[in-house]
Amino acid sequence: MLSPFRTLLAGALLVVSAPLALAQSSTWKVDPNHSAADFTVRHMGISNVRGRFGGVSGEIVLDPADLSKASVKATIDTTTVDTGVAARDTDLKSDHFFDVAKYPTMTFVSKSVTKSGDGYTVTGDLTMHGVTKQVVLEMDAPSKEVPMGKQTRRGFDATTTIHRQDFGLNYGGTLKTGDAMIGDDVKVTLEVEATKE
Repeated sequence: MLSPFRTLLAGALLVVSAPLALAQSSTWKVDPNHSAADFTVRHMGISNVRGRFGGVSGEIVLDPADLSKASVKATIDTTTVDTGVAARDTDLKSDHFFDVAKYPTMTFVSKSVTKSGDGYTVTGDLTMHGVTKQVVLEMDAPSKEVPMGKQTRRGFDATTTIHRQDFGLNYGGTLKTGDAMIGDDVKVTLEVEATKE
């Protein structure tokens, strides 16, 4: 049985250590003005079409001592799709593709983070066009923290490949050459800048 002194000491240690444990985790808010999701998809088997979504928001929770405990929640505004060609962007926003009137956002929620070489593998659920599928992102190690005025900033980069037809984006047929008018594989690069809360 612990003496009253030891009981008091143990309680004091718990009181002191609890805030320290909580302080290990930090929350980072995605800055939409300095973040984007770029994508590349094959066109007619002969060239690539590139575009981006600019409306990226969300938060990242980090434990610097163990990044495998990190979590990510992100939202992308599908109405911000931009390929540099107005007519094509209008088509992408229509019910041929993203149907932004019905599905104005896509979301990603992480389920696990594991160390992978110099970076990390982030597995989570992507919901797009009303369909939720598990996807895997390959993320570089986060950048160092950079103080800027009253804010502290940090960068996060990740890549993945998704299959658009998995999400019901089936528009486009097959050419006489046998090539798809629009490729199924879509390469995605996420470039995120976040501020510490």
